[in-house]
Amino acid sequence: MVGPPFELRVQETHEGLQALVRALRAEEDGKELRRDLAKNMRAALRPAAAEAKSAIMAMSSSGPGVSPALRSSIAKKIRPEVKLGGRWSGARVKAFKTRNVRGFPNAPKRTNRPGGWRHPVFGDRDRWVTQHGKLRWFDDAFEGREHTYRQAVLDAMEAMARRIADRAR
Repeated sequence: MVGPPFELRVQETHEGLQALVRALRAEEDGKELRRDLAKNMRAALRPAAAEAKSAIMAMSSSGPGVSPALRSSIAKKIRPEVKLGGRWSGARVKAFKTRNVRGFPNAPKRTNRPGGWRHPVFGDRDRWVTQHGKLRWFDDAFEGREHTYRQAVLDAMEAMARRIADRAR
């Protein structure tokens, strides 16, 4: 009997994920299996996204309390992202752009920057100020736990590989 077209042990590389995706495509119900794999990989990264959301909400806030709130708007845009196929395959936690928040679409990126961001003082384009947020709030949220989240994603991949291999037997 010929074994499955991939190793049962998924490698910690991009090639390991690609091999798993190819095996999913070969299955009759491959779309459903891919959906399950993506769901399980996102679930593995949810705690990391919660850490990042908690980190941005811990950033100090001062000012007149303009609406919509910047920190909560950024927190709403943080979520796990999984792509299986295409130019990029993988799983990550991403802070998406905040398009309609006070004319500040790059808020997640800028508040994480050590150099801060520049903006006009109360809309006066002749007076600008540099503002600093909580430095590296996004990056520091995962500090020391990268291995835990990577292992959780690999475990989801391993479970799917075992599920496909068990079918072949």
